[in-house]
Amino acid sequence: MANSPHGGVLKDLHIRDAHKHDELLLESETLPSIVLTDRQLCDLELIMNGGFSPLEGFMNQSDYQSVLNDLRLKNGCLFPIPITLDVSESDIKILELAPNKRILLRDPRIDSKLAILTIQDIYRPDKIEEATKVFGDNDFAHPSVKYLHNHVKEYYVGGTIEAIQAPIHYDYIAHRYTPAELRAHFKKLNWTRVVAFQTRNPMHRAHRELTVRAARIRQANVLIHPVVGLTKPGDIDHYTRVRVYQALMPKYPNGMATLSLLPLAMRMGGPREALWHAIIRKNFGATHFIIGRDHAGPGKNSKGVDFYGPYDAQALVGKYKDELQIEVVPFQMMTYIPESDEYMPIDEIPKGTQTLNISGTELRRRLRGGLHIPEWFSYPDVVKVLRETHPPRSKQGFTLFFTGYYNSGKDLIAKALQVILNEQGGRSVSLLLGEIVRSELSSELGFTKKARDQNIGRIGFVSAELTKAGAAVIAAPIAPYADARAHVKQAIEQYGGFYLIHVNSPLEFCIANDRKGIYKKAQAGEIKGFTGIDDPYEAPTDADIVVDPSKQSISDICHQIVLLLEKDGYIGER
Repeated sequence: MANSPHGGVLKDLHIRDAHKHDELLLESETLPSIVLTDRQLCDLELIMNGGFSPLEGFMNQSDYQSVLNDLRLKNGCLFPIPITLDVSESDIKILELAPNKRILLRDPRIDSKLAILTIQDIYRPDKIEEATKVFGDNDFAHPSVKYLHNHVKEYYVGGTIEAIQAPIHYDYIAHRYTPAELRAHFKKLNWTRVVAFQTRNPMHRAHRELTVRAARIRQANVLIHPVVGLTKPGDIDHYTRVRVYQALMPKYPNGMATLSLLPLAMRMGGPREALWHAIIRKNFGATHFIIGRDHAGPGKNSKGVDFYGPYDAQALVGKYKDELQIEVVPFQMMTYIPESDEYMPIDEIPKGTQTLNISGTELRRRLRGGLHIPEWFSYPDVVKVLRETHPPRSKQGFTLFFTGYYNSGKDLIAKALQVILNEQGGRSVSLLLGEIVRSELSSELGFTKKARDQNIGRIGFVSAELTKAGAAVIAAPIAPYADARAHVKQAIEQYGGFYLIHVNSPLEFCIANDRKGIYKKAQAGEIKGFTGIDDPYEAPTDADIVVDPSKQSISDICHQIVLLLEKDGYIGER
């Protein structure tokens, strides 16, 4: 028998509101609407299907404050993470939001009508207090603290939800279960004891051994329950991870394990998050929940120290184990013993025993270089999936992003590099010169800082898409502002290589070699907002290469860049 839901009743709003679906749909035509963010969409899906039971809406101020202070809703029910709907001051004014008003919530992907919210209150949170109490620190090195301050709007709207429709998914539909569906699945399989495993990473042999060991100790079946909503920035995409999980499932004994995907927006909240995860798995019917080392930890803070201790999560969940009514299965890191060809928890290995391990950093290095990944670490089918999505650098795209004054020589370098890389072969080469982009993509933009940033943003978007497709991109705008260059780097480097190349030609050199007389017009005041004359240029402090055509030949500069690409494995054979 599946575990009882948190709070005693599964709050499946789709079932509860099915009888009035047509009425809600008709009413929705008359209501103002909010288009949700990706995080709000994940939260709403789990509110409506009961994954966040006992919640039946977004938290009002009394529940929110109680969760911050006591890890409980106002009625005393344990719930450690605030689930809130953030809106801006302009949203409140334009939509005329107020208590008792009803508002439609829309899917940001396809604009479908999902639910109607009846507003209870509108309140302004203290974000510093929220960060400190929920995440333990107001440090922007924590991804959720950074998100809270940079993306979450000024006000929260609390209220109850009436469900119209669940969000539509087009991927891995066979593995997407609501809590009610998963409970029915367990009943069909006659599973009475289910140990759930949470992950946001690919699974390897150590994870399989850990889950099998947990099932053996507890005489239970295994639920692989990975997060496919929002995870930590930089994580491997969920499409790749699900293909890995699908490749891993046949490695379990027949009938031992099942795979279900969880559309959760993680907060990387360490101990509080682990408690939240346990509640969610209880709602999905699990009777046991594995909590490993540094569960849902975001890594190190701005001082280089881990945000949370390695077993803080286990300690906090253990504190509430009687109230949770889901048995926690604590595990330490699993380590491989070559002598016996087995994995064991590190605390159970006799002193002096030889062990082997491959860290995440080392795995990425081996994938990047096309190097061998041993079968004791991962299964060949899993490695095959990872290699398809993470090919060696010789098969990845990259962007060479030049920045410098007008007429600094960056266009000449870019054109020469295009020829050299075309001769090299192996990938397509795209050239994005500043003037061409201005003409073809940004002709309507002016030269204010905002317009310049928009132009650089468009170059970054195109470069990222080409890099993702495996191309070599040579972009050569002026790109005078550091923040715009940083955004471009962030957009591109998740898909392949990014190199910032500062063409550091002195302004005098650029003016002296200006055959078109553009600088002369700018100096005479005929052209306004010209970089280097009456508009600033923020010289990079983070360039990968700094070159100076007033002192170096174009050939020498190109050779310097080619050597760097070869060193990093993007060109040449190894």
